[in-house]
Amino acid sequence: MGHVVILGIMKPSLQLRMSQQLTLTPQLQQSIRLLQLSTLELQTEIEQALSDNPLLERLDDVLDNAVRLAPNGAMDGDTAWDAGGSAQEVSGEAGADFAPGAEDFGQEGSSDSGDRVDYANGDEGVFGERLNDWASEAGSGSSAINDDSEDDRGFVQAQHSASLREHLSAQLQTTRCTPQDRALVSVLIDEVNADGYLELELEEAATLFPAQLEIGVDELQVALRMLQSFEPAGVGARSVAECLALQLKERLRNGEVNAELAEQAMQVTQHHLDLLAARDFVRLKRILQVDDDQLKAIQALIRSLDPRPGAAYGAEGAAFVMPDVVVRKVRNSWIAMLNNDAVPRLRVNEMYAGLLKRNRGNTGGMAGQLQEARWLIKNVAQRFDTILRVSQAIVDRQREFFTHGAVAMRPLVLREIAETVSLHESTVSRVTTQKYMLTPFGTFELKYFFGSHLTTDAGGSASSTAIRELIRQFIEAEDSADPLSDSRIADLLGAQGVQVARRTVAKYREAMQIPPVGQRKTL
Repeated sequence: MGHVVILGIMKPSLQLRMSQQLTLTPQLQQSIRLLQLSTLELQTEIEQALSDNPLLERLDDVLDNAVRLAPNGAMDGDTAWDAGGSAQEVSGEAGADFAPGAEDFGQEGSSDSGDRVDYANGDEGVFGERLNDWASEAGSGSSAINDDSEDDRGFVQAQHSASLREHLSAQLQTTRCTPQDRALVSVLIDEVNADGYLELELEEAATLFPAQLEIGVDELQVALRMLQSFEPAGVGARSVAECLALQLKERLRNGEVNAELAEQAMQVTQHHLDLLAARDFVRLKRILQVDDDQLKAIQALIRSLDPRPGAAYGAEGAAFVMPDVVVRKVRNSWIAMLNNDAVPRLRVNEMYAGLLKRNRGNTGGMAGQLQEARWLIKNVAQRFDTILRVSQAIVDRQREFFTHGAVAMRPLVLREIAETVSLHESTVSRVTTQKYMLTPFGTFELKYFFGSHLTTDAGGSASSTAIRELIRQFIEAEDSADPLSDSRIADLLGAQGVQVARRTVAKYREAMQIPPVGQRKTL
């Protein structure tokens, strides 16, 4: 029996629906992005915009006081622009002082890669060049000191901070030794890490050389002793104990310490560093058969040594920050003001803007660039205005900090500032990240002024920042022979009306990178 299927056909129809959708315009996206940038990142962003957009110009040019060179590099008749924009002619005689001579330029040194070469398998590289050096130097008996390049090396080192490898290689070039020893020391230098320690065992290093060279552990031991004689003292060590021992021997040779004290310190570094780290002074005195004063001298000598002798070479410089806001006291009130050095002065180029106005129908893509320039100027101004509003709100709530310091910090959360300045919490979070405030007590990130609260006996609240500062003050004032435990610090805080658990004290102490009570104990 068949079945009949009836298909229904729906007629097409039009329907209207209303809905709301949040769309971020390019201008709003740029405003949000600029707000979360740090001051240095903002300067980079602006410099990029200046190079891409000819309609944007900067009034506070950092090169206003610089002497400008002509395209051909000539100085005669060039113009130096002062801060006010006026031109000053530079005479040829004055320009001669700035003309660089050919002798002022040194050759850049080659950078060695940190990759290890398998010499036994015939890999080519730096070691292949050293083998050629052996052959060329062996016949002449030369000490491989390149006197012609000595001045160039000095100039290159003056131009940049020499790395540890460069520092050791420079000493090797001035050391009189056989070509083979020179090459072996150079190989060991390549295996020294940034802290100055040799990361390759001599037995392992001996297996990397081709068998026909007959390089064994004895030859590498001679090269290692030569390396360990270089500056800084302790370089080329294979352990902390060996590093400290090398420095003690160096001081003993220089007459900086007497033999008995050096021998006792050597015994501690070689066999009892764990006891010294644990502050087990009773066992140390019994083992060394010394009194308190003698152990203090031994401890002071060991603490004066450097366990990372190579860390000072090629280290990056300190990171500097530019404060966005400066807080000053004006008529008994703390006022936040923008740092003028951090605020860029931008404007639209009047000449290009006039041309666009007169030629509205034939502007190409410059009309869009004009709009982008205006957006950037407006968003940069809005960024600093928002930073200033948020900073002043923080200053109003933390005014006691600017008078008494961190111990007077009150609890503060992002929501409280957001409600005051009528912004969203996420916006306040962007404003307070990587933005800095210059205060009478130093420069702090805006996030520093926010902290959770802990209840006091009086029914009030104390900021976690203030509690950290109290803990720091307690530890700085403690007796080093009987330091304060976390429980005793909690009791001291309780005596001041702040109830804090011992584990909370330990958490704050660790956050401030303060060692525990056992490691703070001294004689």
